Amino acid sequence: MINDLKKDGEQRMQKTLESLEQGFAKVRTGRAHPSILNGVMVPYYGSDVPLNQVANVGVEDSRTLIVQPFERNMVSAIDKAIRESDLGLNPITTDSIRVPLAALTEETRRDMQKVARSEAENAKVAIRNIRRDVLGDIKALLKEKEISEDDERRAGEDIQKITDKFVAEVDKRLAAKEAELMKV
Repeated sequence: MINDLKKDGEQRMQKTLESLEQGFAKVRTGRAHPSILNGVMVPYYGSDVPLNQVANVGVEDSRTLIVQPFERNMVSAIDKAIRESDLGLNPITTDSIRVPLAALTEETRRDMQKVARSEAENAKVAIRNIRRDVLGDIKALLKEKEISEDDERRAGEDIQKITDKFVAEVDKRLAAKEAELMKV
């Protein structure tokens, strides 16, 4: 019973790390990468769909993304969606769409670091919330007299070790992202 709770908590914490990586992918590092446009939604026949469902997104060179719509009539809608996204990109439209990425200034890199730190802090908060939930479930088992106080204390220590491991992993990934952001 306790092992199931620990396993569930660990799986949820792992998903938090995966979510952190997706958040970090949206933080621009100066190099073109298709994942920068992952959050862009394009209106398509009355509903908003992700950009990658209406176009191929590729890398033309280190500072340029190329977006090739599946349908010609989608060019203007995709262009508008990229411009209106909060990414600060200005696409150049021909039969395909080129998205040049400006070189990052020192100030922009610092701003991106703040965004990365915010993502990491959100991940840490989520991990701590998972710990709180699992400890609450264990306390409920103790209250129902399904486990002993010793089992509850040992399980609490194990959950804390798992939490510490995941928080350290978040810190490690944040340090790697910050180093990547500051590399010119």
